[in-house]
Amino acid sequence: MSKSKLRAAIYARYSSDLQRDASVEDQIRSCTDYAKAQGLEVVATYSDRAISGASLMRSGMQALLRDARGGTFDVVISEALDRLSRNQADIAHIYQEFCFNGLPIETLAEGLISEIHIGLKGTMNALQLKDIAMKTHRGLKGRALEGKSAGGKAYGYRMKPQLTSNGDVIRGEREINPEEAAVVRRIFQDYARGLSPKGIAEALNQEGVPAPSGRHWGASTIHGNRQRGTGILNNELYNGRQIWNRLRYVKDPQTGKRISRLNPESERTVTDVPHLRIVEQDLWDAVRARQGDLKTAGTNVPVWDRRRPKTLFSGLMACGCCGGGFAKISKDSFGCSPARNKGAAVCSNKRTIKQADLEARVLDALANHLMDPDAVQVFCEEYTAERNRLKAAAAGSRKEKEQALARAKRDHQKLVDAIIAGVPAEQVKDRMIELETRRQKLERELAQTPAPDPVVFHPSMAEAYRERVSRLIKGLGSAEGMEEAKEALRALVERIVLTPAAEGDGLDLTLEGDLAGLLRLATGAEGANTKKASGDTTEALDIYEEIVLVAGAGFEPATFRL
Repeated sequence: MSKSKLRAAIYARYSSDLQRDASVEDQIRSCTDYAKAQGLEVVATYSDRAISGASLMRSGMQALLRDARGGTFDVVISEALDRLSRNQADIAHIYQEFCFNGLPIETLAEGLISEIHIGLKGTMNALQLKDIAMKTHRGLKGRALEGKSAGGKAYGYRMKPQLTSNGDVIRGEREINPEEAAVVRRIFQDYARGLSPKGIAEALNQEGVPAPSGRHWGASTIHGNRQRGTGILNNELYNGRQIWNRLRYVKDPQTGKRISRLNPESERTVTDVPHLRIVEQDLWDAVRARQGDLKTAGTNVPVWDRRRPKTLFSGLMACGCCGGGFAKISKDSFGCSPARNKGAAVCSNKRTIKQADLEARVLDALANHLMDPDAVQVFCEEYTAERNRLKAAAAGSRKEKEQALARAKRDHQKLVDAIIAGVPAEQVKDRMIELETRRQKLERELAQTPAPDPVVFHPSMAEAYRERVSRLIKGLGSAEGMEEAKEALRALVERIVLTPAAEGDGLDLTLEGDLAGLLRLATGAEGANTKKASGDTTEALDIYEEIVLVAGAGFEPATFRL
């Protein structure tokens, strides 16, 4: 195979609306044929199956974007632009990312992608996505009005397959699951008698009763959120009423995650389904009456809507016995949530730790242990070697393009010389146009691929790290800079594992530092999220952006036993 061939990567995706797994193979086959016709060498394929194009949180797409920075291929091929993404902002981001790395995008439907395609086609794809969502919503509402399932299967029920006279499947029909319905009634009866959701969950776990998730029962599974209709005690389907469209979901543009929001009552669809009633009216009313008495002391906020204030390391603590989270169990102490909410059948770690003790031990480790100079020295050497290897690979790709450009110019000049020597221009016209197009394309790619410089990662960053952490810790005592300091310090922590100590009744702490966060702070890019980079910080940001690519899979988080 000729060395002058450009390397191509193929991306394929089918979403759940297509309902055909073979679609990916069909796309890859078509793209492979296209690459062969264009004289390209396919070196990698990436795919995502049954995943919507409305989000970039896809493993295949993330791998494609990561490898694009490593110089693995020279051009990206896909069946159509909407296979890459249907979201306008995401497709623009993908295009900019590939342009930055000197990688053109070619699709079977649109050809070589330019800014015009991103603008016009991106708008069309976004409108199509909105149209699909509207039609799906309309269809689900029709099912809800008929009393059928409009998505998901509630605990206590099972799907009831039915066929029409023509043999077609009737979707959305449900019936009561006797075994699960008995558990639902027991939960309602126990709660009406005065048992707490925590006590009910613990008893169910002790008896080995399967939870809706297939794992263990928790207090939140039972009490849920009354306003949002979540939790066993709040599911009105058990009372013979189906409420659909209570919630809507929107995507957070910063994280790509879906967030639920409560719809007004006027937009909800309520349907009576008496054949699906599990809990009798008297029992239902008794549970409602008890819930109505539960208020937070001194406020009108219901227990299920109460939110405790976030502490310095909230959400980062994990139990070393069961892997569950550690949360506030009193004003100033933390304890294992599963041990308290699900019982000893799930976790027996009932030890607690004072908030002040936890924070003091973790801050001391952050300041004095997680960036040990010897460990930093080893990391610097390994990281520098790996990053320089990637730079060398990119340099090799650039050299191939430079050689291909030189050949295209020489071949073009030979044709010019042939015309001067008397060869009719018509005989070489098509070849000259082809060479000129290739020359322009290679020059654009080379202009967007700067020559790489060697990377040097200096071990003295350990001292800089300690100085900056000390400054952040001091900021916790300042009302003006406290919130920024808290967020910066939390970003350094991957996980805090709390395990019962072998001796005594305390807890051992294992602190796992987030590698990207540690290096970002050590290289002086702690303000990268909110401030414009300039000077030395720009290089620090470049290093930070490549942490996931270079060090993500090859280096474990910094860990220290407290």
